[in-house]
Amino acid sequence: MLENREKKLSVAPMMDWTDRHCRYLHRLMTKHTLLYTEMVTAPALVRGGARHLLAFDTAEHPVAVQLGGSDPRELAEAARIAADEGFDEINLNIGCPSDRVQSGCFGAVLMENPDLVAECVTDMIAAQPVEVTVKCRIGVDDQDPGQALPEFITKMREVGVRRMAVHARKAWLKGLSPKENREIPPLNYPLVYAMKAAFPDMHLSVNGGVDSLDEAEAHIAKGMDGVMIGRAAYHNPAAVLLDADRRFFDATATPPDRFQIVDAMRPYIANHLQSGGRLHQITRHMLGLFTGLPGARHWRRVLSEQGTGPDAGFDVIDRALSVLRAPQELRAS
Repeated sequence: MLENREKKLSVAPMMDWTDRHCRYLHRLMTKHTLLYTEMVTAPALVRGGARHLLAFDTAEHPVAVQLGGSDPRELAEAARIAADEGFDEINLNIGCPSDRVQSGCFGAVLMENPDLVAECVTDMIAAQPVEVTVKCRIGVDDQDPGQALPEFITKMREVGVRRMAVHARKAWLKGLSPKENREIPPLNYPLVYAMKAAFPDMHLSVNGGVDSLDEAEAHIAKGMDGVMIGRAAYHNPAAVLLDADRRFFDATATPPDRFQIVDAMRPYIANHLQSGGRLHQITRHMLGLFTGLPGARHWRRVLSEQGTGPDAGFDVIDRALSVLRAPQELRAS
């Protein structure tokens, strides 16, 4: 069971982004922030035998898996598999608005069928011992969020869910792309705050549009139990994560700097390359590491242009660092 403090700040599950390499990088910056996998579909695990999608390094703890699906029995089996792999939490995706997810009848479209979601969650909880949580939107399409969201949360609480993350936007399943659904529907933080007031026994995290630790702290000050940060933690991870332990988890140790993070990644990268992996599979998640610093553009360009080749190795990383290290060395002289 996760400690309460580990639920206070999390990095959102993001398709194509929060894979195991990304999570390892993020864990070097914060010891306590809860990390999530990309969404893994229950059919892929149960029918496709894709257990490799659950691979993670033990250093990633605390780490949660997000599952997608709508068949209660299949989700129960997927949850059992995930529990066997050692995840600290199993989260059900009721928020993704993509066409592919809709065609499989899971994700945000399930906001319209809370009874089915309740059946899924009931079976997931019964199948294994790890806590099951839910991530949802405030509503979809023509639903009235002020009615749909409290009804949905009530249904989840009735079947044993005690922790939820709410993306404070409605999802439009028709007419908007997944990218547009992350940006165009207006944020409704007051509604999410109202849900915390209405369900004081539930642990509720707010998600959507949170770009900094300052904003996260402001949501906590409004009464939220936790905050889930998405794209900002990926595109500018150092700005979001390096100070997270001090500000949210009472850590007193001095956080590492960006150069120390790169050095700490080297053994992990070496193991990956020795096992036949490509440099870019890891360094694509490191592109935003120096955002805002002189030389950041050079860092991104070198890693992007030279890191994809079959023989790319540490020489690429060193060339990418060269311009960044020059100002640092001048300051030290």
